[in-house]
Amino acid sequence: MQRFMVERRLREVHIRLVRAREELAVLDEQLAHVSEEAEDARLRSLVAETPLAVHEYSEVQRHVDAMARARAALSATVQGLERRRDELLMDVGNGG
Repeated sequence: MQRFMVERRLREVHIRLVRAREELAVLDEQLAHVSEEAEDARLRSLVAETPLAVHEYSEVQRHVDAMARARAALSATVQGLERRRDELLMDVGNGG
């Protein structure tokens, strides 16, 4: 592959990687907040022992689970982009 093509792809991967890392940081903050809400709801459901409190906890926990799955997928995307970046850097280092 010609050097300029490798460099162009490297720039594109870098931009995508930066964006994905930013999204991951935001998602981490949101997940931490929702996890705290879930823990509060869990404690309320234990203390209140009412069907409503249990339902509220279940709802919040479903959100936590969905966000955790989204985080895992985004983390895998970041790792894939990092691998691709490293491959492209090796291509550039080997003369493109």
